[in-house]
Amino acid sequence: MLVSIFNDVIGPVMRGPSSSHCAAALRIGRLARDLMDADFSDVLVEFDRNGSLPTTHDTQGSDMGLFGGLMGWDAADARLPGSPQALRDSGVRISIETVDAGDPHPNTYRLTLHSVRETHTLHAISTGGGMMEVIDLDGFRVSMFGDCCQTLLWVAGQGSEVVAALQAGFAADAILLHEADGKQLVEVKAADFVSDDVLSTLHGVRSIKRLGPVLPVLSRQNTRVPFGSCAEMLDHDAGRGTPLWQLAVQYEMARGGLSETEVVAKMVDIVRIVRLSIAEGIAGTHYDDRVLGHQSGRFDELLRAGKLLDGGALNRIILYVTSLMEVKSSMGVIVAAPTAGACAALPGAVIAMAEAMGLDEEAMARALLASGLIGVFIATRWTFAAEVGGCQAEGGSAACMAAAALVTLADGTLTQAVAASSMAFQSMLGLICDPVANRVEVPCLGKNVMAASNALACANMALADYDPVIPLDEVIETAKQVATRMPREVRCTNLGGLSLTPTAQALEANLAARRAAACGTGCACG
Repeated sequence: MLVSIFNDVIGPVMRGPSSSHCAAALRIGRLARDLMDADFSDVLVEFDRNGSLPTTHDTQGSDMGLFGGLMGWDAADARLPGSPQALRDSGVRISIETVDAGDPHPNTYRLTLHSVRETHTLHAISTGGGMMEVIDLDGFRVSMFGDCCQTLLWVAGQGSEVVAALQAGFAADAILLHEADGKQLVEVKAADFVSDDVLSTLHGVRSIKRLGPVLPVLSRQNTRVPFGSCAEMLDHDAGRGTPLWQLAVQYEMARGGLSETEVVAKMVDIVRIVRLSIAEGIAGTHYDDRVLGHQSGRFDELLRAGKLLDGGALNRIILYVTSLMEVKSSMGVIVAAPTAGACAALPGAVIAMAEAMGLDEEAMARALLASGLIGVFIATRWTFAAEVGGCQAEGGSAACMAAAALVTLADGTLTQAVAASSMAFQSMLGLICDPVANRVEVPCLGKNVMAASNALACANMALADYDPVIPLDEVIETAKQVATRMPREVRCTNLGGLSLTPTAQALEANLAARRAAACGTGCACG
């Protein structure tokens, strides 16, 4: 699937500490719910012993997201923290087990769902930033991203005939025949579901399921994008010096079949959501199950009183970044940009700097679009998942993207925006992911601030025409190679780094005791 700025990079709009855990799991749950026609009595969830999820699924939001998806809820639904109990209250029995599955991807979900009528299995992976892929359905090897309407037909030995009939009578993006253990599954990907009228003409169809899309930008047949890497973008520009944000608009228009007005309007909507979240964070947030309480309000008071060291616009950036992190940790609404764990660096830096410069929301949107295109190059070549690449994949990507956005706010050139991105990413290579007490707060708060500060420094260096030396594509490829040499213990597993310090261990035990006590009094944490 081709990367989309709004699918893969700037978004989703969500609640929860981690997009890899919460938003991706919710989308997996939504597809699983459709697979069962929203009718199931038992859910078995299995995690591979050597993956990231056995130690993180309960505290980083996988359970919350997955069960919210099985309830049919949206990623920004205020009820999400209570989804495990809500699912149980609906009569569904939930089992979570750790198994020796040998799954190659650290974020693999194995689901078995049962009702009085049927049983289905679904295996899916969370690929970073809220994106996911279903890789196995009832033993059939598939590749489903939730980016279209999918009609699934279980057929009795007449798969080829069903495919031929559909090709003759239905306009689809793809019609695939899967075979496993003597069974056949026809998968139809299209802008709409196969109609009942068409289905009534098919022979040998034993069962029909309709899986709705879970992504905001849908895929279309024969979609082509103008470029997929920074080098290709520069070749496409051919020295014209087109602003990076305009190239981003061109890309997303081609990817999503949208107009320029629609692309900009979508990003303005995101800007407004983030600004509301910033205000909420500064005003004060409350949530029991977290390490850090409300701190940004005090920073705001001292900033207004002139009692902080003079950091210029950087102080406003720090305020906005920390407020967004507090909203995230209190289960408020945030935008994963590019992930929930790194949700604050990019939008905090952009909105704070734009306000300091007296710029409007459309200028903020243009800057975020520019950053989104840089993110496309990262997502196309690599990942935003800390479980795969460490925090260099999250905080490093956020700094890389934010640097280009800040250059865009300053009306810098395309070359300067790309240079800023390269320099910012270079200085974040090798960054580990080691959340204390399994909450995405410490050292994540500081890393978001560091990413934003780094972006500001590199933006100014690029505006002064500092030489990045290494092209952006090569930096991204290097980050990918570095990730392969990082031990899994320091890739968001709660098995290394600061998460193993005595203080972190004590905090984790204390939070676990508090959760247990709260559950004993009827909480809905599951």
